[in-house]
Amino acid sequence: MKAGVAALATALLVSACGAETPDYQSIWTDSPSVATPAPEPSAEQPVPFYEYLETLGVTGEPRPLDALDDVTVTLPVPAGWAVVDDPELRDVRLIRPAGAADHYPNVMVMAFKLWGNFDVGEAITRANADATMSKNFTKLGESFDDFDGFPSAMIEGSYDAPDGTRVHTYNRVVIPVTAGFDRYLIQFTASTLANQAVAQSDPIEETIKGFGVTVAR
Repeated sequence: MKAGVAALATALLVSACGAETPDYQSIWTDSPSVATPAPEPSAEQPVPFYEYLETLGVTGEPRPLDALDDVTVTLPVPAGWAVVDDPELRDVRLIRPAGAADHYPNVMVMAFKLWGNFDVGEAITRANADATMSKNFTKLGESFDDFDGFPSAMIEGSYDAPDGTRVHTYNRVVIPVTAGFDRYLIQFTASTLANQAVAQSDPIEETIKGFGVTVAR
């Protein structure tokens, strides 16, 4: 299962609400008025989510979205966008503007089946650590409210990519539990260059509002 943990680590490193769907257009702005208050300082240093899960004895195996047992993930494809088959992103649903050569903007969804006994509610509170550890990360919003009835963590903000480019990102982790008590980790990440954020806000917002996770009952 070590390979599963490594795959989970890779996926979480690739990326990084309440009842109301967030207004995506409002967060892609240079205005500081949309930033949420920072949480109280904590003496505990954040650790990558996969490392935290590993300390609990949790392992994970990547699964294609169309091969999940009793779990359905919905991801709309905006007009002018297309699903991209990237051999370097196995088992990842990747969509971006059709015919685009650039990596951004893009939306990615990954799924993992999890094994191990752990407190889902407690674990989800650690799911945003990877984003906060990104270089020069600036948080615009964060939530640990359930999503579609399942434990979830959402964080939105901006960071510096390895080449120094400023990237805006919206990341959500959902951990649905099936009737048979199988646990999955579903990660949704929407990213765009900071200087394209406003221009790409409509299709990105469409994917955020249309993304969904359901479990067969």
